[in-house]
Amino acid sequence: MNMAGKTSVNGESNGKVHRKVGLVYDETMCKHDTPHGEAHPERPDRIRVIWENLQLAGVTQRCVVLGGTKAEDAHLQLVHTKDHVNLVKSSTNKKDYQSDRIASLVNSIYLNRSTSEAAYLAAGSVVEVAEKVAKGELDSGFAIVRPPGHHAEADEAMGFCFFNNVAVAASYLLDERPDLGVKKILIVDWDVHHGNGTQKMFWEDPRVLVFSVHRREDGGFYPGGDAGSYNMVGEGPGEGFNINVPWEQGRCGDADYLAAWDHILIPVAKEFNPDIILLSAGFDAAIGDPLGGCRVTPYGYSVMLKKLMEFAQGKIVMALEGGYNLDSIAKSSLACVQVLLEDNPIQGSSEEIPFMSTWRVIQAVRKRLCAYWPSLADELSSKLINQKTPTPIVLTSNSNSEAKDNAHELLDQLSKLNIETHKVDTKVSTSWRSDLSKVDVWYASFGSNMWKPRFLCYIQGGQVEGMTKPCVGSMDKSPPKGITWGTYPNRLFFGRESTNVWGKGGVAFTNPLTNPNDQTHMCLYRITLEQFNDVLFQENGLNVDFASPIFGLTALQLVEKNGSTPLEADLAPWYGNVVCLGREGDVPILTMTCTLSVIEKFASGEVPLSPPAKAYANTLIRGLVEGGIFSEEEAEAYIDDAASKPLYINGASRF
Repeated sequence: MNMAGKTSVNGESNGKVHRKVGLVYDETMCKHDTPHGEAHPERPDRIRVIWENLQLAGVTQRCVVLGGTKAEDAHLQLVHTKDHVNLVKSSTNKKDYQSDRIASLVNSIYLNRSTSEAAYLAAGSVVEVAEKVAKGELDSGFAIVRPPGHHAEADEAMGFCFFNNVAVAASYLLDERPDLGVKKILIVDWDVHHGNGTQKMFWEDPRVLVFSVHRREDGGFYPGGDAGSYNMVGEGPGEGFNINVPWEQGRCGDADYLAAWDHILIPVAKEFNPDIILLSAGFDAAIGDPLGGCRVTPYGYSVMLKKLMEFAQGKIVMALEGGYNLDSIAKSSLACVQVLLEDNPIQGSSEEIPFMSTWRVIQAVRKRLCAYWPSLADELSSKLINQKTPTPIVLTSNSNSEAKDNAHELLDQLSKLNIETHKVDTKVSTSWRSDLSKVDVWYASFGSNMWKPRFLCYIQGGQVEGMTKPCVGSMDKSPPKGITWGTYPNRLFFGRESTNVWGKGGVAFTNPLTNPNDQTHMCLYRITLEQFNDVLFQENGLNVDFASPIFGLTALQLVEKNGSTPLEADLAPWYGNVVCLGREGDVPILTMTCTLSVIEKFASGEVPLSPPAKAYANTLIRGLVEGGIFSEEEAEAYIDDAASKPLYINGASRF
């Protein structure tokens, strides 16, 4: 067992006592992989990038580094059946077709010859860290393990999980090591998916308070059903010791999670007064996660963890659960380990306020649980819960935009895996649509949508000649209320090598920060802001059944004030910048293009400039001709000129 770094964290430096933080990492757990090389979100690089980022930040040198420890069968059987343990153990000896058969019979897992060893290491490593923290050998710890655990039930592997790592550790401390004095354990699960397995294992146990905050959407989000409801509070002696905070929608961020902390978890934790905290640390509620769809930042995670440090003398054991955006999990893990070390103040801030749906959920949870926890009995002030919620626009940097542009390709791959479909709460969807349907905007198109039949595909569904697949259309299929044309000082250019709709060849973008002599002709359609959102969804390869808008009323105010507004990069990787071109008859004129950082990548050659394919160019020509702007020859020359001119960015150009 590697104890490297131990001497650097014991003792004092400059009069300050350093916390002893344990880190578990074992490359052996990376051997668990898909049997035939298929793409999968729960992949070995998840733990590799966390470890490498901690090393680069110099954090591992200040921690107690531990190698992996295999779990004992007796400890696993504290929460799992003997048959289940034996099934996972025997998977190592199965032939490939037998492993495939076993995996096909359970929910969202895969098996290879190293799965059993990795699962034993993951569970055993969490037990090892928990024991050392309980003994006082460590102040806290982070087990960087995979496969994850919180979905695994007593007799079933599911949701990428085989053994319930945190549950095994909790039961070990309570039932096998009473000498350590651990009598009450708080399990906090901030993974975006409900920890169904953990809930079941401590359903009747008052020694363990299980708190899970997760995206549920009325049972339509994985793992689905009623298990994640706030009405599921435990039974018998465990009644009141199971707390679920189920989000009604995606895109919940720091403000939503911290509201749940401040108004549910923290008051209850004070009453419960745990001896140790086990944290199911899934980072799939983070910004950019392809499965989670929420917006928690590394700062948000660090604040949530810091608030928990006030309990149990800071005895916290983090065990990695989900998290499938490599950049997000690396940064979020680093932020959390820095909190455990307590060597620097938390840097950052958040000006967001929670969604109204967040307050509804928090109030419902408090009402359901107040009979067990008096601290939840008081009603929240109307001033607090009636704050005006802005449309959630995240102003993120696109420095990693090429990776983010592949998000939809990953989602396509995920759709082929055995993962439950994430449904949308149509009641929430109806609410925002009703508001935005009352607001008109002019949508200014400079690409294929200049041809009306092509644009109507985004409104009414269908496809035109040259398209390889149809559009789903908008929820509101009403035709535009008006059509006009305008010319604006934007630089038209064509980029990307291919698209799913048009095949090989570039598609149109504009650079709004350009030479005033550059002029782009645009066809303006008067549509509702609801329809504008549906066009944005489709332009970025998304479905239109989102529970919240990508560009709402607050964003509209911002874009009119600032001239442009970048959208959430992972939802809008292609057309992620909404630009206001002015007003026409007191109605704002909006267009959509790529962000400025992506334009810089086009200019540098990092993202290719490409002339449009003939079928795509023909739609632009038909739009310009039928709109009375150019003759066919003039339209062809206009497009050829845009495709061949260098793209200038701050004096540099790309040919």
